[in-house]
Formats: sequence, C-alpha cells, structure tokens
Amino acid sequence: MSQQISEIADTIGRRVNWLVERCCALLMAVMVLVVWFGVTERYFLRMGATWTEEFSRYVMIWVALLAISCAAYRREHIGLIFIIQRLTGTRRRILQCALDLIGLVFFIFLAVYGTSMTVAGQSQYATIFGISMAVPFASVPVSAALAAFQILVTMIRDLTLSDDPVGNAS
Repeated sequence: MSQQISEIADTIGRRVNWLVERCCALLMAVMVLVVWFGVTERYFLRMGATWTEEFSRYVMIWVALLAISCAAYRREHIGLIFIIQRLTGTRRRILQCALDLIGLVFFIFLAVYGTSMTVAGQSQYATIFGISMAVPFASVPVSAALAAFQILVTMIRDLTLSDDPVGNAS
C-alpha cells in the first residue's frame, strides 16, 4: 500500500515538474529572443521599442520563481543537507520531515500572502505596457503553491519509501 502511495505521489510530482520545466524553458527562450531583439533594435534598427526591458524583467521573474518548484521536487533547493547526510535512519527521516514541514508552511504562507498582493496589484499598472501588475505579481502565489505542492508530494513519496529519503528524485 505504501509503495503504491509513493509511486502515485512520484508520478504526479514528476508530471507537474515536467510541465513546469517546459514552461520555464519556453519562457526563457522567449526572454532571450526579446532581449536579443531589444539589443538589435537599440543599436542597429533604432525603432524606439521601449517595451523589451520591462517584458524581459517580468518573464525573468516568472522563470526564476517557477524554477523553485522544480528544485523542490528534485530536492535541489537550499537545505541543511550537510547535517542530514551525517545522520542515519530514523533521525534522518525526522529531520527531513521537519525541514519539509517548515518549507511547506513557508510556501503556503507565501501563496496566501502573494494572493493578497496580486489582488492588490490589480489596480496598479505597468509603466510601459499598461497591463495590470496582477500579472507579474501572480508569479509569487503560483510559484509558491507549486513549490508547496512539490514539497508535499516529495514528502509523501519519501516517507512511504523504505530506503533513504534524501536525493531520491531523478
């Protein structure tokens, strides 16, 4: 039973991670093209396109924050790995679970706070685009919710495994 739960959690986490990784790659490619266009336009074409810097800034924020959930799924996020690696057995599992719970609470808080920030940002507008700042602000609750979800999935997966929980994601 616990093996099935672990496999289901890992499958869900892997699929969400796959999708987020593709979104990050696509957004990064778009950002590179926009920055390239901005440089080409500024120094060679002189068309007066002022939107490239603001657009690339917002895309970069989305990419950086979305990548957090990928790191959480793979357990490549900042953690106390140097302490965890020195422990064995039950102590290691307890510490890993405690750290996961701290991360989970943090990202849930960030998602809730980010949601209220996004709602408040609906009445603010970007300088050049004129779009609502809710679009860039939404990167905080979306990425925090994804990170919380991935930490939860990873925690379930690792707690139901019989072997070592650290570094199992591939």
